[in-house]
Amino acid sequence: MTSIADGTGVLAGEQRMLIDGELQLTAGGTLFDVIDPATELVAGQATDGTVDDMARAVGAARRAFDETDWSRDLDFRYHCLSQLHAALERNKEHLRRVLITEVGCPVKVTGSQIESPIDEVKHWAEHGKNFDYLADNGVHQTPLGPARRKIHYEAVGVVGAITPWNVPLYLNIAETVPALMAGNTVVLKPAQLTPWSGSEYGRIVAEETDIPPGVFNVVTSNANEVGAALSADPRVDMVTFTGSTATGRAILAAGAATVKKTLLELGGKSAHIVLDDADFGMALPMAALMACVMSGQSCILPSRILLPRSRYDEGIEIMKTMMENFPVGDPWDPANMQGPQISETQRQKVLGMVAEAVDSGARLVTGGGVPDKLPVGYYTQATLLADVHPDSRIAQDEVFGPVLAVIPYDTDDEAVAIANNSIYGLSGEVSGGDLDRAFAVATRMRTGNVTINGKSHFGIDSPFGGTKQSGLGYRNGAEGYKEYLTAKTIGMPE
Repeated sequence: MTSIADGTGVLAGEQRMLIDGELQLTAGGTLFDVIDPATELVAGQATDGTVDDMARAVGAARRAFDETDWSRDLDFRYHCLSQLHAALERNKEHLRRVLITEVGCPVKVTGSQIESPIDEVKHWAEHGKNFDYLADNGVHQTPLGPARRKIHYEAVGVVGAITPWNVPLYLNIAETVPALMAGNTVVLKPAQLTPWSGSEYGRIVAEETDIPPGVFNVVTSNANEVGAALSADPRVDMVTFTGSTATGRAILAAGAATVKKTLLELGGKSAHIVLDDADFGMALPMAALMACVMSGQSCILPSRILLPRSRYDEGIEIMKTMMENFPVGDPWDPANMQGPQISETQRQKVLGMVAEAVDSGARLVTGGGVPDKLPVGYYTQATLLADVHPDSRIAQDEVFGPVLAVIPYDTDDEAVAIANNSIYGLSGEVSGGDLDRAFAVATRMRTGNVTINGKSHFGIDSPFGGTKQSGLGYRNGAEGYKEYLTAKTIGMPE
């Protein structure tokens, strides 16, 4: 274990939640443990909020939206989020240590979970400041004479944000900062396994910004019913959620009674179609790397690799070599790029799905167990499965572990059909030498986002969202900002 004294060791996070501007413990002071997945030890505690706490947070957010000028004072919102950006920068290394402690993310790859979300705060502040909230739609002829129509973009109201554990600080910010800048008030319910990335965020807001009481609230809890209470509360106008498709369905059902606006980023089982003219030496090591970074705990990970039968053995050998030599271990060691799974439950799910796949006819090329050198911590071997049937569970269900399922194909049409054989449609990838051919394949994939030859689709300026059961709506880009706004059309004399 790296020592705390040198600034890189484990660090317990903020125990308190933020409700109506006050950092507080739940009534009675009940706490729940936060486990360090790299050591399996208790790293600290977080307050175990209740349904009553959630009700108070929603009430505070409702009052702040209805009774203050937050939704109408653009300059003040810009001021507050500029403060938040500066405060997150000041707390950056503290947040990094908390993140590694509660998630097990290797320090070498924390940039996307620390620097990226902090940069996004500044981006959304600038985007919101320059957004045209009143657009002239021109003069239109009507039976009652000409009418000028203007479109007024207004905040939705109270936004409930429910976030997952895999990239907690990033998604806490991605689901709340654009909402705040658009003029909404927010209640954040962070994941049970990673409460500190939410409570630390709340502490920074309370102590280092002028964001008024009630505008931003954080309720941590180890109880599923607390998040459910947020999505069902009639005072909440919109719910934004990232997580499993099963939970997304439950959130849709809970919000149906009040017809809540719902923004969902759900599960994925993304396919990477490797065409026969692709540069295997470039495409496949990267495919193996993406499976291992973050321990495979990524919704956009292309976990199905579709290889042309004519080059099948060549491709498998490249990925096998990469996965067997991938650096896994202590997340505090900068030499490592794969850390542990988030919990023993998650590790057993991963290993169980691999064992089931092998029993069902898949060929275990490498991995499938626990690394011999890592008896402590929830570590899993990078795993490569070949000869996977497209309809098997390992090819259809999200694993959320460092596991690649390889499927052979003969024609481009067959590859597209296999890729589309899924209830999910979040992401995808195509590798090929002929860009026109690769682009044509990409346009036929029923998925919200596609990467061609490693040129990532993901970025703050481009809309990101899923098709089918991978979600509703968009994050990022102008489309993502508008998710937190309503468009009111006003007809008036010209």
